[in-house]
Amino acid sequence: MMSESKKNAPDFTLPDQNGTLRTLSHQRGTWVLLYFYPKDNTPGCTKQACTLGEAFPQFQKQNIQIWGISTDSIESHKKFAERYHLPLLLLSDHEKTVVNKYGVWQQKKFMGRLYYGIVRTSFLINPQGKIEKIYERVNPSTHAKEVLHDMEKMLP
Repeated sequence: MMSESKKNAPDFTLPDQNGTLRTLSHQRGTWVLLYFYPKDNTPGCTKQACTLGEAFPQFQKQNIQIWGISTDSIESHKKFAERYHLPLLLLSDHEKTVVNKYGVWQQKKFMGRLYYGIVRTSFLINPQGKIEKIYERVNPSTHAKEVLHDMEKMLP
C-alpha cells in the first residue's frame, strides 16, 4: 500500500463501463476520488457505490471526479452502473496493473481461506496530480460524507 500522501499519483489508462478509455493525468486541474472496491454487486460495494452516487451532485459542485476501480469486466461494470443508476465512472482493471501500482491488491483472509483481492481503499488526488489523502479500511456507508467533510476543510 502506498503509505505517504503528497506523492504523485501513479498514472494509468483504463476503460470505463462504456468502453471509453480514461487517463488519470488528463484530469489535472480537477480533484479525483479514486476508489478501489472488491467486486460489483456485492453488499459492501453496492452500498459504497450507491452512497457515492447519492452524493454525486455535491462532489460535482466541488469539481471532484469519482472513479471506481475493480478487476471486474467492462460488461460487469456496465450492468452494475445501470442496475443502480450510478452516475460514477467505473473502470475495469482486468489485468490488475493499476491495483498493483496503488498497492491495493493484497492477500486477504475469509473464513480461514487465504486469497488475493482488492482491499477497499480510496485515494483523494489533488488538481496537481498528487495524492492528498489515502483512506484505508473504508466504511462503505460513511465514505462519501467523510470525503466531502475533508474537502470542506481543504477548499477555500
